Amino acid sequence: MLSSAILLGPQRHVRIVAPAVQALVGDDDDRPLAAVTAGWEERESEDHELREHCGRKLVNLEVWARVERIFERDRELLAAIRERHDTLRRVQELYRLRLQGAMEPARELFRRAGDDVWLAAERHDALTMIQGIDTQHVARVQQIHDEFEQRWRPAERTAVQRERRDLQSKLRDAACLLVAGGHIAVLLHRMRLFDLFGMYGDRPVVAWSAGAMAICDRIVLFHDSPPQGGAATEVMEAGFGLVPDLVALPHAMKRLDATDERAVQLFARRFAPSLCVLLDDGSRIDWNGKRWSAQPETLRFTEDGWVEEVPA
Repeated sequence: MLSSAILLGPQRHVRIVAPAVQALVGDDDDRPLAAVTAGWEERESEDHELREHCGRKLVNLEVWARVERIFERDRELLAAIRERHDTLRRVQELYRLRLQGAMEPARELFRRAGDDVWLAAERHDALTMIQGIDTQHVARVQQIHDEFEQRWRPAERTAVQRERRDLQSKLRDAACLLVAGGHIAVLLHRMRLFDLFGMYGDRPVVAWSAGAMAICDRIVLFHDSPPQGGAATEVMEAGFGLVPDLVALPHAMKRLDATDERAVQLFARRFAPSLCVLLDDGSRIDWNGKRWSAQPETLRFTEDGWVEEVPA
């Protein structure tokens, strides 16, 4: 668990990384920032706007490129990771089938008018079923990762150790770690390959978009109107668990219908007691090791079906 972290919304249009860094490390600390932009994949090195915005020395850890070099040197590990990816995709598809079967009755129960004891009981039981499916899925995905680690022991492989030693030296001198957004699975799995947070330790972190999702307990995928058609909100897998009791929802106002009171109610209750925080442009929520606090206009879903500011 981190003692200090700040989670932000997207940074393309409203950039607030610099004040977040300043809040955590101050102006007198001249050590460099370390940045993870692996979620940008092949565009990982295109960090000039981030550097200009931060106005401090910044070291890009090049996590995506390092894993590409490992794949070139260790084809056996590459094949094993591809096999794991295929298994994860298969397990996600099977989970999605079960989830869809449970979600539609739950939606209908929450649409029904009234709050009598019988309807409340059915809603509770429907939520319990969905939460059970989510929990089982997270456990199965963790089992896949554990079996992969036990069989292939990536941390002991020469190509991984070479990159890890260099990462360790760069992280040692960092004042703060920045974790950008992008492709959440790529970001999560490539950082996990190096045990990046294990090397970094309990020091300040600023994370945004998919980076914010990655450091939470659970990664929740959501979109009410995706291009390929409607889909239920689903859990991908556990995150790094560096901050507690929060579900990070980047671009939430674009992807979710916050005007649907019953849908909001179902969403918030499904993931309770975690805060469901809408990380949109300008959003910021701070963790001080004990409690969450938020900047004005940072919103959350409530279990009553409302959208309201997170308490300061």
